[in-house]
Formats: sequence, C-alpha cells, structure tokens
Amino acid sequence: MVQGVQAASTETGRPALLQAVLDAMRVPDLRFRILFTLGMLVIFRFAAHVPVPGVDRDALAAAFENNALLGFFDLFSGGALRNLSVAALGVYPYITSSIIMQILTTTIPSLKELSQEGEFGRQKINQYTHYLAVPIAFLQGWGQLTFLQSGIGGPQGGAISGIGLSGDTILPTLAILISFTAGTMFLVWLGELITEKGIGNGLSLIIFGGIVSTLPSVVGQGWLLRDQVFELGSLILLGLGIVYLIVYFNEAQRRIPVQYGRSVFRGGRMYRQAGSTHIPLRVNSAGMIPLIFAFSLLILPTTLASYFVDPASDSFIATTAAFMVNNFNPASGFYWIFVFFLVFIFAFGYTLVVFNQQNLAENLQKNGGFIPGIRPGRPTHDYLMRVMLRITWGGALFLGFIAIVPWFAQQVTDLPTATSLLSSTSLLIMVGVALDTMRQLESQLLMRNYEGFLR
Repeated sequence: MVQGVQAASTETGRPALLQAVLDAMRVPDLRFRILFTLGMLVIFRFAAHVPVPGVDRDALAAAFENNALLGFFDLFSGGALRNLSVAALGVYPYITSSIIMQILTTTIPSLKELSQEGEFGRQKINQYTHYLAVPIAFLQGWGQLTFLQSGIGGPQGGAISGIGLSGDTILPTLAILISFTAGTMFLVWLGELITEKGIGNGLSLIIFGGIVSTLPSVVGQGWLLRDQVFELGSLILLGLGIVYLIVYFNEAQRRIPVQYGRSVFRGGRMYRQAGSTHIPLRVNSAGMIPLIFAFSLLILPTTLASYFVDPASDSFIATTAAFMVNNFNPASGFYWIFVFFLVFIFAFGYTLVVFNQQNLAENLQKNGGFIPGIRPGRPTHDYLMRVMLRITWGGALFLGFIAIVPWFAQQVTDLPTATSLLSSTSLLIMVGVALDTMRQLESQLLMRNYEGFLR
C-alpha cells in the first residue's frame, strides 16, 4: 500500500497538496469522479454561450455598462446573462425553490411529516422542489426580459425588442422563456449528476464554475490599474485578508459533547456500554444564503421604482420612485447600510429555520444520546437553541461585514471599480465550495489510506 502524503512528499520533494492530487489521480474510481466533474463543468460553460434569439448585442452590452444591478444577476449565471444565453438564469431559481421548500417544511405539518419518512420523504420533497423551480424560473426570466426591454440599462434603448404576450410577440417571448427555464433545469440536472457521480456538491460547483469563469476579466481590469500601485496593492491585501476571514469563520464551530449509552448482549449477559462524541454547531451555518436574500430584496424595489421615474413630474409617486432609484443602488452609502442589517437579520432567520428542521434533540433521544448535565427532550432543544443563537451573533456580524466589503474597499482604495474587482459574495462562494470539495476529496483519500488536503 502506498504510504501517506507526508511521507511521500518527504521522499519526492513535492508539496503535500500536489502529492495529494497525484495520489487522487492514481485511484481509478477517484480519477473517474474528478474527470467526470470537470467534464460536466465544461458542458456547463458551453451551454453558457448558447444565445437565445432576438437579442440586440450592442444594446445588451450598453445595458451592463450602465447598470450595476445587472452585474449582480450576472454573478450567479457565470457571465451567461451578459450573453443572454439559455443558461442566463443559472441555478438560482432552483436554489430559491429549495429555500422556499425548507421554510414550508418547517411550517406545514404534512410536509414536515413527509420529511421524516426517510428516503421516500426526501425524494418526494426533492420532486416538489423541482416542480416549483419551473414556474420560478419562468417568472424570473420574464422579469429579466422586461427589465432589459425597458431600456433602463443603457441609452440605446431596450436590449431586447418584440417582447410581450400579445399579438406577434407572444411566440418569440415564450420561446425565450422556455429556453431560459429549460437551461436552468439542464444545469440542475448537471449539478445532480456531479453530486451523484463526481466530487462535491454539484449545484455549488456550477455556481463556482460560473464565478471562476469571470476571473480573467477581473484580472484584466486589475491590469488596467497597474499604474495605481498603492491602491491596487491595498485591494489585493484586503482580498487576502477577506479570504482568511472566510476560511476562519466557515471552519469555526462550537462542539457540544454528547454521550451515548447502549446495551450489548454478550455471553448470555446484558452489558451497558457508553460512548462519547460531539455535535458541531457552525458559527456560520447559514452560508451565503443571507447575502443572496439581502441583495435580491434590495434589487426588487429599485427595479419596480425605475418604471415610475419621471423627471418632468413632481408627483408623490415620481418623487418616491426617484428617491428609491438614487438611494437603493450600490453607489449610495444608504444602500450598504441596508445590506448590512438585512444580511444580519436573514442570517438569524435562516439559521433558525435550518436548526429547527434538523430536529437534533429528537434525533439524539431516539438514538440514546444525551448532553451531560442536560435532560433529554425539550431541555436539550432549548439548550442547543441558546448555544446556536449565541454563536450566530458572530456568524451574522461576519456575513454583514462580508456583504459591505466592496463598499469598504472602494472607500479605502478610492478605486471606482473596487466593487467589481473585489466581490465578497464571489469570494465567499468560491472559498466555501472549495473547502467543501476538498473535504469530500480528503474523505475519499483517507478511505484509501492516503492523507488528504486538510490537516
């Protein structure tokens, strides 16, 4: 049997990480999983360049140059929205559907009972999630088409012409919307194939692949600023510091000790044996979801208000719409204050939803486990809830800070493009997905007596 990575790296002189990659590629089934994952990501990138018909490319480019809101949508599509391809919506409608189903599962008794029916229940809820993702994708596609057609993005007018649900426009519109929806479900299928036959979480890797594909353009923007050495260097140092914080908080956890008592029948007698383990409660258990919620919620009023802006009118509606457009955009400090508080609130809300869905206290009691000094049942649930709320303060403040890092970077470096060069949401997604994928690959290596990436 081949020895561990540490020993191998000493003998060959290779770095441990490189040696671990080489060890992973030597194992046939693990090599297949890695190559399969890479192959699916390549197919995703091909799909991201298949355009829908009826698009004015020049007007579309002008829309992205003049509207920062479109850049946020483009983030999760990996540049597919900028090309208005069949994958323009990414997997975001399915993620929205999953979040809605998680909330409904905790509030609707029938769905809660279904989720507790083992593998059958999980499959049914997953099926409902897929069904719900179709109308969400359809409606989101319609909203983006309307937004692009309105001409808000650029001075050249709408990026798409002939969109509507009447007369001669209904068939082209339905063709684009169906293409959007089919593209989303195709990406979901690719992600599920990666989860089943590849390495890592497929949907997360789809988002990860889209973000990574935008890195060359980010590097190009940085190269244009090469004369501003101090400002660009400060931005790079800030980015490295943010990566460190993301790794630190993603891995931070509070370990709750748990003891198990079980009866073992041996030699005609019943013996009582005890074991111990722990429950890892993560400081940032909400992940990137609060940021997605917060940015999406702030985008909605601006998008709606932009339809009612009329510089020639001094009515209450026109004045309010102008105030919303001027203050709820990334160029306003007021916008970033709202982002911080919304992310903070959503971090607590989503954490509580996920925590209640896990039923930790009930599962512990069913398996004969208990927390030392805490009675099983309701007292255990209340104790875990108190601990989770306390540590979530740190996670919520961390996510709030991560959300406003682009604005902070722009104030510190005085670079107008700092918000696009340093996207904290992108960093959070990339680092989180990379850590999760490395952790799964490490477990595969350890099963074969290799050392993994993480120590």
